[in-house]
Amino acid sequence: MCVMWLYLRGREEKVVPHLDSRTPFKIEARDAKSVTVSTTIEFRNEGTQSAMIVDAICKPQLPFEQYDGMDVRGKAEREGVPREDDYFEALVIEHQQSVRLVAKVTLTARKGLSLEQAVAHMVDFPVEFIYREVGRNPMRWSIARVILTAEELAKLVGVEHVKD
Repeated sequence: MCVMWLYLRGREEKVVPHLDSRTPFKIEARDAKSVTVSTTIEFRNEGTQSAMIVDAICKPQLPFEQYDGMDVRGKAEREGVPREDDYFEALVIEHQQSVRLVAKVTLTARKGLSLEQAVAHMVDFPVEFIYREVGRNPMRWSIARVILTAEELAKLVGVEHVKD
Protein backbone atom coordinates (compact mmCIF):
# COMPACT_ATOMS: atom_id res chain seq x y z
CA MET A 1 0.00 0.00 0.00
CA CYS A 2 2.78 2.43 0.92
CA VAL A 3 4.65 1.62 -2.30
CA MET A 4 1.50 2.33 -4.35
CA TRP A 5 1.01 5.66 -2.56
CA LEU A 6 4.60 6.68 -3.28
CA TYR A 7 4.16 5.68 -6.93
CA LEU A 8 0.97 7.69 -7.42
CA ARG A 9 2.04 10.66 -5.30
CA GLY A 10 4.22 12.20 -7.99
CA ARG A 11 1.78 11.36 -10.77
CA GLU A 12 -0.61 14.25 -10.76
CA GLU A 13 -1.68 17.26 -12.78
CA LYS A 14 -0.31 20.75 -12.19
CA VAL A 15 -2.03 23.53 -14.15
CA VAL A 16 0.06 26.72 -14.18
CA PRO A 17 -1.13 30.02 -15.68
CA HIS A 18 1.75 31.82 -17.42
CA LEU A 19 0.80 35.41 -16.63
CA ASP A 20 4.21 36.77 -17.58
CA SER A 21 3.59 35.84 -21.22
CA ARG A 22 -0.06 36.89 -21.50
CA THR A 23 -0.96 39.08 -24.45
CA PRO A 24 -1.47 42.82 -23.94
CA PHE A 25 -5.10 43.84 -23.67
CA LYS A 26 -6.64 44.59 -27.07
CA ILE A 27 -10.02 45.94 -28.19
CA GLU A 28 -12.51 43.28 -29.26
CA ALA A 29 -15.53 45.58 -29.73
CA ARG A 30 -16.43 49.21 -29.18
CA ASP A 31 -19.46 51.47 -29.49
CA ALA A 32 -20.42 54.92 -28.17
CA LYS A 33 -20.97 53.76 -24.56
CA SER A 34 -18.84 50.62 -24.15
CA VAL A 35 -15.64 48.84 -25.01
CA THR A 36 -14.70 45.17 -24.73
CA VAL A 37 -11.02 44.35 -24.22
CA SER A 38 -9.32 40.98 -23.93
CA THR A 39 -6.08 39.31 -22.96
CA THR A 40 -5.03 35.74 -23.70
CA ILE A 41 -3.34 33.61 -21.03
CA GLU A 42 -1.47 30.35 -21.54
CA PHE A 43 -2.36 27.58 -19.06
CA ARG A 44 0.23 24.79 -19.04
CA ASN A 45 -0.12 21.41 -17.40
CA GLU A 46 3.34 20.97 -15.88
CA GLY A 47 2.32 17.76 -14.14
CA THR A 48 2.65 14.13 -15.18
CA GLN A 49 -1.06 13.34 -15.64
CA SER A 50 -3.90 14.83 -17.68
CA ALA A 51 -5.79 17.76 -16.18
CA MET A 52 -9.22 19.14 -16.92
CA ILE A 53 -10.44 22.71 -16.59
CA VAL A 54 -14.16 22.20 -16.07
CA ASP A 55 -15.21 25.81 -15.57
CA ALA A 56 -13.75 29.30 -15.84
CA ILE A 57 -15.01 32.75 -14.88
CA CYS A 58 -13.55 36.17 -15.63
CA LYS A 59 -14.32 38.45 -12.67
CA PRO A 60 -13.25 42.10 -12.86
CA GLN A 61 -12.83 43.54 -9.35
CA LEU A 62 -14.09 47.11 -9.69
CA PRO A 63 -16.75 48.01 -7.11
CA PHE A 64 -18.69 51.26 -7.49
CA GLU A 65 -17.06 52.47 -4.24
CA GLN A 66 -13.75 52.53 -6.11
CA TYR A 67 -15.10 54.01 -9.36
CA ASP A 68 -18.76 54.37 -10.30
CA GLY A 69 -18.36 55.78 -13.80
CA MET A 70 -18.21 52.31 -15.37
CA ASP A 71 -20.14 49.07 -15.18
CA VAL A 72 -17.63 46.25 -15.69
CA ARG A 73 -18.41 42.65 -16.65
CA GLY A 74 -16.17 39.71 -17.52
CA LYS A 75 -16.29 36.56 -19.61
CA ALA A 76 -13.95 33.57 -19.96
CA GLU A 77 -13.52 31.75 -23.27
CA ARG A 78 -11.34 29.18 -24.95
CA GLU A 79 -9.18 30.80 -27.61
CA GLY A 80 -10.78 30.34 -31.01
CA VAL A 81 -14.05 29.03 -29.53
CA PRO A 82 -16.19 32.11 -28.83
CA ARG A 83 -19.63 31.57 -27.32
CA GLU A 84 -22.54 33.95 -27.05
CA ASP A 85 -24.11 32.27 -24.01
CA ASP A 86 -21.27 32.78 -21.47
CA TYR A 87 -20.96 28.99 -21.05
CA PHE A 88 -17.42 27.70 -20.59
CA GLU A 89 -16.88 24.36 -22.31
CA ALA A 90 -14.65 22.03 -20.27
CA LEU A 91 -11.31 21.02 -21.76
CA VAL A 92 -8.53 18.52 -21.16
CA ILE A 93 -4.88 19.55 -20.96
CA GLU A 94 -2.53 16.61 -21.45
CA HIS A 95 0.63 16.58 -19.37
CA GLN A 96 3.29 18.98 -20.64
CA GLN A 97 0.76 20.61 -23.01
CA SER A 98 -0.86 24.06 -22.99
CA VAL A 99 -4.15 25.73 -23.82
CA ARG A 100 -4.84 29.42 -24.27
CA LEU A 101 -7.81 30.99 -22.53
CA VAL A 102 -9.20 34.47 -23.11
CA ALA A 103 -10.32 36.91 -20.42
CA LYS A 104 -12.78 39.42 -21.89
CA VAL A 105 -13.80 42.56 -20.02
CA THR A 106 -16.67 44.79 -21.13
CA LEU A 107 -16.72 48.31 -19.69
CA THR A 108 -19.89 50.39 -20.11
CA ALA A 109 -20.03 54.10 -19.23
CA ARG A 110 -22.57 55.07 -16.55
CA LYS A 111 -24.10 58.17 -15.02
CA GLY A 112 -24.51 60.00 -18.34
CA LEU A 113 -20.80 59.86 -19.17
CA SER A 114 -19.48 59.13 -22.63
CA LEU A 115 -17.07 56.23 -22.97
CA GLU A 116 -14.18 58.64 -23.39
CA GLN A 117 -15.11 60.65 -20.28
CA ALA A 118 -15.49 57.51 -18.18
CA VAL A 119 -12.18 56.06 -19.38
CA ALA A 120 -10.32 59.34 -18.79
CA HIS A 121 -11.07 59.11 -15.05
CA MET A 122 -10.74 55.34 -14.74
CA VAL A 123 -8.70 53.59 -12.04
CA ASP A 124 -6.50 50.49 -12.16
CA PHE A 125 -8.34 47.30 -11.23
CA PRO A 126 -7.63 43.57 -11.02
CA VAL A 127 -9.22 41.06 -13.35
CA GLU A 128 -9.42 37.61 -11.77
CA PHE A 129 -9.52 34.57 -14.03
CA ILE A 130 -11.07 31.94 -11.77
CA TYR A 131 -10.89 28.35 -12.99
CA ARG A 132 -11.94 24.97 -11.61
CA GLU A 133 -9.50 22.17 -12.32
CA VAL A 134 -9.46 18.45 -11.66
CA GLY A 135 -7.24 15.45 -12.33
CA ARG A 136 -5.94 12.91 -9.85
CA ASN A 137 -6.28 15.59 -7.19
CA PRO A 138 -9.74 16.58 -5.94
CA MET A 139 -11.55 19.31 -7.87
CA ARG A 140 -10.50 22.78 -6.77
CA TRP A 141 -10.80 26.45 -7.71
CA SER A 142 -7.70 28.48 -8.58
CA ILE A 143 -7.24 32.15 -9.46
CA ALA A 144 -4.96 33.90 -11.95
CA ARG A 145 -4.95 37.67 -11.51
CA VAL A 146 -3.95 40.40 -13.97
CA ILE A 147 -4.21 44.16 -13.58
CA LEU A 148 -5.89 46.33 -16.20
CA THR A 149 -4.32 49.72 -15.65
CA ALA A 150 -6.11 52.98 -16.28
CA GLU A 151 -3.22 54.10 -18.50
CA GLU A 152 -3.42 50.95 -20.63
CA LEU A 153 -7.18 51.31 -21.07
CA ALA A 154 -6.92 55.03 -21.90
CA LYS A 155 -4.29 54.29 -24.54
CA LEU A 156 -6.50 51.60 -26.11
CA VAL A 157 -9.51 53.94 -26.24
CA GLY A 158 -7.41 56.87 -27.44
CA VAL A 159 -7.91 59.31 -24.57
CA GLU A 160 -5.57 60.93 -22.08
CA HIS A 161 -5.88 59.58 -18.56
CA VAL A 162 -6.66 62.22 -15.92
CA LYS A 163 -5.13 61.51 -12.53
CA ASP A 164 -7.80 62.53 -10.01
